[in-house]
Amino acid sequence: MELFLCSIGMVMIVEGLPHFAFPEKMKSYMRQFSEMPEAVLRRIGFVLMLSGLFTVYVARSFI
Repeated sequence: MELFLCSIGMVMIVEGLPHFAFPEKMKSYMRQFSEMPEAVLRRIGFVLMLSGLFTVYVARSFI
C-alpha cells in the first residue's frame, strides 16, 4: 500500500508540474485536446499506458 500511495503521489507531482510552470501553454494545449477526434485521444492514451507499463516492468525487473 505504501508503494501504491507513493506512486500516486509521484504521478500527481508530474501531472501538476506543467500546470504550475506554464499555465498559459496548458490552456492552449487543453483547447487543442478538446478539438481532437476521440480515436486520436484513445491512441494517445493507449501509447501512454503501454509506456507506463514498460517503465514499471523495467524498473521492477532491472533496477
